[in-house]
Amino acid sequence: MAHYEGRGVRHSTGCVEEAEETVKELREALANAGIKLPTLRIDPASLARETPCPLIELGRCSVGTAARLAAVIR
Repeated sequence: MAHYEGRGVRHSTGCVEEAEETVKELREALANAGIKLPTLRIDPASLARETPCPLIELGRCSVGTAARLAAVIR
């Protein structure tokens, strides 16, 4: 079982690192489009599991920011 747990830890670490990089890339891409999501982050509750599988929280934004985001996505 210890061997399996070790793989789970490595997997979890990789998932968290990938999520952190994705948040960074998304933040940069949005900034290039003139959009800032102030609460863009990894959802802390998704890290609370024994083997975390992070979710990215896009967070809240103003109506103007949502409109700019919708325009970019179209």
